[in-house]
Amino acid sequence: MKTTPPPCRIYGIRNCDTMKKAMTWLDKHGVAYEFVDYKKAGVAAGHLPDWSARAGWEKLLNRRGLMWKKLTEAERADVDAAKALALMAQYPALIKRPVLDVGNELLVGFTPESYAECFQ
Repeated sequence: MKTTPPPCRIYGIRNCDTMKKAMTWLDKHGVAYEFVDYKKAGVAAGHLPDWSARAGWEKLLNRRGLMWKKLTEAERADVDAAKALALMAQYPALIKRPVLDVGNELLVGFTPESYAECFQ
């Protein structure tokens, strides 16, 4: 008996422009997904160790966003894996968006090319 794989999950913040682009791409290409707003659902901290192991904390940490700029110099100094995970758990907006979990692969950020390669 063939089982249907679970839908992929896309994590992020609903009003983020990059999230909107990613979800539009998924919709246009007929990819079923579940959207999880990690600010509202509060699931980011529980997923961060797994995401970090699969994609690397450096890739997850958004150093270009407004939240990073709002951190104090002390918070931004000497960031290592443990500090990055703690900061992302405390400030979910520091997590680069979207995080797309398709089970065997974790995509962080969005480019049409990376999504096309994943779903080909």
